Amino acid sequence: MSQGASLRLHVPEPTGRPGHETDFSYLHLSRAGEVRKPPIDASPADTSDLAYTLVRVLDDEGRAVGPWAPEVDPELLRRGLRAMMKTRAFDARMLIAQRQKKISFYIQCLGEEAIATGHALVLQQGDMCFPTYRQQGLLLAREDVTLLELICELMSNERDPLKGRQLPVCYSMKRAGFFSISGNLATQFIQAVGWAMASAIKGDTRIASGWIGDGATAESDFHTALTFAHVYRAPVILNVVNNQWAISTFQAIAGGEATTFAARGVGCGIASLRVDGNDFLAVLAASRWAAERARSNLGPTLIEWVTYRAGAHSTSDDPSRYRPADDWAHFPLGDPIPRLAQHLRAIGAWSQQEHDQTQAELEAQVNAALKEAERFGSMADGHVAGAATMFEDVYKEMPEHLKRQREQLSSEG
Repeated sequence: MSQGASLRLHVPEPTGRPGHETDFSYLHLSRAGEVRKPPIDASPADTSDLAYTLVRVLDDEGRAVGPWAPEVDPELLRRGLRAMMKTRAFDARMLIAQRQKKISFYIQCLGEEAIATGHALVLQQGDMCFPTYRQQGLLLAREDVTLLELICELMSNERDPLKGRQLPVCYSMKRAGFFSISGNLATQFIQAVGWAMASAIKGDTRIASGWIGDGATAESDFHTALTFAHVYRAPVILNVVNNQWAISTFQAIAGGEATTFAARGVGCGIASLRVDGNDFLAVLAASRWAAERARSNLGPTLIEWVTYRAGAHSTSDDPSRYRPADDWAHFPLGDPIPRLAQHLRAIGAWSQQEHDQTQAELEAQVNAALKEAERFGSMADGHVAGAATMFEDVYKEMPEHLKRQREQLSSEG
């Protein structure tokens, strides 16, 4: 037997580092409108090609083209655009608030606003989302969630609905179908499947929507979730947000180099789509398709949302240390807000004047909510929820030993 070449491992590298341009050719894009739309009851195997192409609706001129172009009231699209703009305005102001030390930590979803806001407009009352810390758009797209609630949670102040028990941006809101965010990666993916299974066991009509980032798909919970979702045909939408970076680690390290994240769903027997996450109409159409499958007992759908994390991973991160500074400007799928605005202008449902007025109006709303929240304390003045609140909302009726501990704390304070 002849001596072969020495074995070696392949270690993926990003296509661009600081000081160099990124080559986005690795994304394997499809033209708007060219990807087919299968029937709702298509078998998972019949979606295999859709895991490698890219569902897109909006072309370069802002026209909605192809089989995935949804029938949608322009008023719903206007609401979606406003929700995206509101999310971006909120993020921008909260970033400043963190730099002013009013809050300790913040995570933006800059460039990814279309995914959560578009998805939120498809879900129904009673459905449950199991999000990561970058899906604040699920809340900001709703009419029944106030900016004041969210900001007070970020400040852990006296009006914090979670009473300081969650880290900033780890929101929890049962009435909005928003499960408590966990800082531990991938945990909510499998919880979403379990919740969906429970809904089916009870004969309910509510579905679940689980969320994970590209990097966290390397966690074992991701694969366990896919197995249970496939075996029991759980009524769940499994969302993989591929924003190209997991902190400083490029998406190829999690397995996105030689294949797609959507392909993992097909391999597990799950209907799968790869979708332009910066195309609001594509987000709406794909979410509707997946939700209808879940509500019709046709099983789960995995959607890989292709997008780009335009900002830092968090306020503790400096992306200029590991990727080109102008990446966002060259991302081929563009910015979701101008893309939808362009479409609405093309159909006569929006104008630049209305856009500017809406922008100013939303910024004023965020600033007013921040000012109101500061009345109840912020990290800057140390006026946060009192220690005695740790005893509340733990039991329906507080046990005697906790009552004694609370009294002891009060007397020592």
